Amino acid sequence: MSLTKDIKAEIIGKFGGSEKNTGKTEVQIALYSRRISDLTGHLKEHPKDNHSRHGLLKLVGKRKSLLGYLKDTDIERYRQVLADLDLRK
Repeated sequence: MSLTKDIKAEIIGKFGGSEKNTGKTEVQIALYSRRISDLTGHLKEHPKDNHSRHGLLKLVGKRKSLLGYLKDTDIERYRQVLADLDLRK
Protein backbone atom coordinates (compact mmCIF):
# COMPACT_ATOMS: atom_id res chain seq x y z
CA MET A 1 0.00 0.00 0.00
CA SER A 2 2.76 2.46 0.79
CA LEU A 3 4.87 4.06 -1.88
CA THR A 4 8.27 2.57 -2.56
CA LYS A 5 11.46 4.62 -2.56
CA ASP A 6 11.71 4.41 -6.34
CA ILE A 7 8.19 5.72 -6.91
CA LYS A 8 8.69 8.55 -4.41
CA ALA A 9 12.01 9.52 -5.97
CA GLU A 10 10.44 9.57 -9.43
CA ILE A 11 7.55 11.79 -8.29
CA ILE A 12 9.85 14.12 -6.36
CA GLY A 13 12.18 14.42 -9.34
CA LYS A 14 9.33 15.18 -11.71
CA PHE A 15 7.53 17.78 -9.60
CA GLY A 16 10.25 19.09 -7.30
CA GLY A 17 13.09 19.68 -9.68
CA SER A 18 15.65 17.97 -7.46
CA GLU A 19 15.43 14.89 -5.26
CA LYS A 20 15.83 16.92 -2.07
CA ASN A 21 12.96 19.31 -2.74
CA THR A 22 10.25 17.33 -0.97
CA GLY A 23 8.49 20.26 0.67
CA LYS A 24 7.30 21.86 -2.53
CA THR A 25 3.52 22.01 -2.69
CA GLU A 26 3.39 20.32 -6.09
CA VAL A 27 5.42 17.37 -4.78
CA GLN A 28 3.14 16.90 -1.80
CA ILE A 29 0.02 17.07 -3.99
CA ALA A 30 1.50 14.52 -6.40
CA LEU A 31 2.41 12.13 -3.57
CA TYR A 32 -1.07 12.42 -2.09
CA SER A 33 -2.60 11.83 -5.52
CA ARG A 34 -0.57 8.66 -6.00
CA ARG A 35 -1.58 7.35 -2.57
CA ILE A 36 -5.22 8.24 -3.28
CA SER A 37 -5.19 6.29 -6.54
CA ASP A 38 -3.61 3.28 -4.79
CA LEU A 39 -6.21 3.35 -2.02
CA THR A 40 -9.03 3.73 -4.53
CA GLY A 41 -7.89 0.55 -6.27
CA HIS A 42 -7.67 -1.23 -2.93
CA LEU A 43 -11.19 -0.17 -1.99
CA LYS A 44 -12.58 -1.49 -5.27
CA GLU A 45 -11.35 -4.94 -4.27
CA HIS A 46 -12.27 -4.59 -0.58
CA PRO A 47 -15.42 -2.44 -0.38
CA LYS A 48 -16.01 -3.07 3.35
CA ASP A 49 -12.57 -1.87 4.47
CA ASN A 50 -13.79 1.16 6.40
CA HIS A 51 -10.44 1.94 8.02
CA SER A 52 -8.83 2.42 4.62
CA ARG A 53 -11.83 4.45 3.48
CA HIS A 54 -11.33 6.77 6.44
CA GLY A 55 -7.66 7.18 5.53
CA LEU A 56 -8.61 7.88 1.93
CA LEU A 57 -10.99 10.64 2.98
CA LYS A 58 -8.28 12.20 5.14
CA LEU A 59 -5.84 12.16 2.21
CA VAL A 60 -8.41 13.73 -0.10
CA GLY A 61 -8.98 16.50 2.45
CA LYS A 62 -5.26 17.19 2.78
CA ARG A 63 -4.81 17.30 -0.99
CA LYS A 64 -7.79 19.63 -1.31
CA SER A 65 -6.36 22.03 1.25
CA LEU A 66 -2.96 22.04 -0.49
CA LEU A 67 -4.66 22.69 -3.83
CA GLY A 68 -6.54 25.61 -2.28
CA TYR A 69 -3.31 27.03 -0.91
CA LEU A 70 -1.60 26.71 -4.28
CA LYS A 71 -4.57 28.31 -6.05
CA ASP A 72 -4.45 31.30 -3.70
CA THR A 73 -0.68 31.79 -3.94
CA ASP A 74 0.18 30.99 -7.57
CA ILE A 75 -2.62 30.27 -10.05
CA GLU A 76 -0.28 29.25 -12.89
CA ARG A 77 1.43 26.55 -10.82
CA TYR A 78 -2.05 25.41 -9.71
CA ARG A 79 -3.23 25.04 -13.30
CA GLN A 80 -0.03 23.23 -14.25
CA VAL A 81 -0.45 20.71 -11.40
CA LEU A 82 -4.06 20.06 -12.40
CA ALA A 83 -2.97 19.42 -15.97
CA ASP A 84 -0.02 17.21 -15.01
CA LEU A 85 -2.03 15.05 -12.61
CA ASP A 86 -5.24 14.96 -14.68
CA LEU A 87 -7.29 16.34 -11.80
CA ARG A 88 -10.56 18.05 -12.54
CA LYS A 89 -11.64 21.30 -10.99
